[in-house]
Amino acid sequence: MDAGLFTANNVWMMLATALVFFMHTGFAFLEIGLTRQKNTINILFKNIFIITGGLLLYYAWGFNMMYPGFEEGSSGIFGFAGFGIAAPEGGMTPDYADGGYTWWTDFLFQGMFAATAATIVSGAVAERIKIGAFMIFTVIYVGLVYPIVGAWKWGGGFLDSWGFYDFAGSTLVHSVGGWAALVAIFLLGSRIGKFDENGKPKAIPGHNIPLATAGVLILWLGWFGFNGGSVLSADPELTSLVLVTTSLAAAAGGFGAFILSTILYKNLDLTMFLNGILGGLVGITAGADLMSPNEAIVIGFLAGLIIVLGVALIDKLKLDDPVGAVTVHLICGIWGTLAVGIFGSKAGGEQFMVQLYGVLIVGAFCVICTFIILGALKAVMGLRVSKEEEIEGLDIHEHGMDAYPDFIND
Repeated sequence: MDAGLFTANNVWMMLATALVFFMHTGFAFLEIGLTRQKNTINILFKNIFIITGGLLLYYAWGFNMMYPGFEEGSSGIFGFAGFGIAAPEGGMTPDYADGGYTWWTDFLFQGMFAATAATIVSGAVAERIKIGAFMIFTVIYVGLVYPIVGAWKWGGGFLDSWGFYDFAGSTLVHSVGGWAALVAIFLLGSRIGKFDENGKPKAIPGHNIPLATAGVLILWLGWFGFNGGSVLSADPELTSLVLVTTSLAAAAGGFGAFILSTILYKNLDLTMFLNGILGGLVGITAGADLMSPNEAIVIGFLAGLIIVLGVALIDKLKLDDPVGAVTVHLICGIWGTLAVGIFGSKAGGEQFMVQLYGVLIVGAFCVICTFIILGALKAVMGLRVSKEEEIEGLDIHEHGMDAYPDFIND
């Protein structure tokens, strides 16, 4: 391979890595914007812990657990290539990864993905989980559950041999986080004041919607790296197609949510609009390289409709998800994964069933693991802060500081 092309490929992958890293800023802005002022420090602390801890865990063993080098004839369920990382022979040359990037770039790009699953959970459990319990959960889930599931497809495991397709992680990243979020909010219970005595949901407004809006726009920008980098080279044709399908699905998702929420609730709800954009992004992620622009718009638009209906369903089930994480990442992640069997170049009944089996297997594994982890933590140390701490705010009680010391908490 020409040295210039090898360098161009690697530079694009490093840029994509930076964009995925920047997504953590978007997640943090979105989460603090949609929650109350008195919990801002707590949320920021969780998000910083996730990215720092996640990267160290991925270095220590996660990367080698996710890419263990399954031997021929292996079950493709679990493998481990050892602790720590070291570039293999030829890892810095075009002989590695068909010249798409170097081994070090490979590690860092994949490492940026690793923490995202726990970030999804952070938003769902906001304003009432004990910080210690959340950190222990993050270490176990990001350190073990995420790389094991990732190995089943991206590491050449059994789902890969079945033909399961997930281009950039509708299931392997977003649903993995979404399943854990669903179990977590079930075990935690709702925030004080979320439901009245008749079980009717009451709005608990976020304290900074402009910041939440900035978060969504940052996430959209970061998705260019999330999906565009998953091409695993700077291939002009495929990379440009992926960026187009990603953007069109995001735009269509926003419009789908905006239109349906306006029809149902007779108001122009910005938060639904924002989550519709994210739903479209999650929905296209599994098949962004397979879809035409028209198909991307349909997938995104339907994801936007799913957002509105999914949020209503979560409320009806009396589950409390402050940022809509379960609907955005789990429900739209499932939709995007199944859409690979409905639209695009792999569409067909057989592919749809493979996608469905993959969703069910990953879901069962994540739900069981989350129940075990959080169930044990609940029994040993408890999951939820006291009523007094929740009412007065986690910032003061768990961190001893206020994000806005010149203003009065709500």
